[in-house]
Amino acid sequence: MECLLIIGQHLLIECTGKQAHLDQDHLESLLLKAAQAGGAKVLSSHFHSFGENLGITGVLILAESHITVHTWPELGYAAFDIFMCGDCRPDLAAKVISDADSSAKISIKSYTRKQPTETINQNTFQPETNQKEIL
Repeated sequence: MECLLIIGQHLLIECTGKQAHLDQDHLESLLLKAAQAGGAKVLSSHFHSFGENLGITGVLILAESHITVHTWPELGYAAFDIFMCGDCRPDLAAKVISDADSSAKISIKSYTRKQPTETINQNTFQPETNQKEIL
């Protein structure tokens, strides 16, 4: 499939480590630092805790897209999603998240978001392989 225009970069971050055990305030602070490092403008944020010692879900709405987090402390696992457009640097935002625990096991996959030149028929959909492991 041809591409007319690259829209942005979408990073999927999976990690085990202290990121999965952060409380709501510390998670929000981490995401705010990540957004700042990536050069994004935060428009709003919303976080929800599922209860003491349970997971948290949160989102930063950015002028350039979003950063999200979902934690499962009982599994020691956290999933982050960073999508940034324009001149932002999602890689620098991801570094803030991964640097929060130098002993954490981290996997980061990068997807280039781009405008397609044709419509894909749902019955013949084949996943595109534009992802790359960056850590």
